Amino acid sequence: MKFITVAGPPSSGKTMVLIHLIKLLKKDGVDVAIGKIDCHQTLDGKIFKEKLGVPVVVGISDYVCPDHYGAVNAEEIFKFGDSHNADITIVETAGLCHRCAPAIKDCMAIAVVDCVSGIDTPRKIGPMLTTADVVVITKGDMVSQAEREVFRSNVLEVNPNAKAIELNGLTGMGALNLKRLVLEAKSTETLNGMQLRHDMPSAVCSYCEGETRLGADYQMGNIIKMDIEEIV
Repeated sequence: MKFITVAGPPSSGKTMVLIHLIKLLKKDGVDVAIGKIDCHQTLDGKIFKEKLGVPVVVGISDYVCPDHYGAVNAEEIFKFGDSHNADITIVETAGLCHRCAPAIKDCMAIAVVDCVSGIDTPRKIGPMLTTADVVVITKGDMVSQAEREVFRSNVLEVNPNAKAIELNGLTGMGALNLKRLVLEAKSTETLNGMQLRHDMPSAVCSYCEGETRLGADYQMGNIIKMDIEEIV
């Protein structure tokens, strides 16, 4: 079975990308299962189930980083897809801090980023983008051609080994190219013992543990203080 991770900033268009992709895969007779990971609440699971008729499992990470939650539960999602005889299991994770890296070695990783977020966005995202095999660029219809070209160039600057695809979430244009790449992805029999492509953030502080009060007296753990220097 192919196990594919789809990550990207909130509202970058991940769900619409997957809807167009899965429609094309189903036309080719490919069985797909979905693992949807979100922070608090999501209706996307119902969308996948009702619009596409594919098996879906939803995980709510709550106070835990969704990508950490995804790494912990990756094997369970794999087993879910396997139990439904899926040819491809896709995990959509709601990345937030842009520092996390849910990509797994030898399993395809797709990053979704949108042009509207700003030309310099690719330089700000980190391993979620820089370790991806495929970068899907969305919302190109909302910016000028020059902005699209600069954005694409910045994507390939931070990840020169990635395949960059422009995809229109409204029309689905570009989804066929994505489907071809997905069908070329490697298969695996298990995730047990496999490795992430990049380490996750390791800092744990009092706020991670639920502290809500501000001030040095309440800050414990791995605390990084700013070196205040005025810009003149």
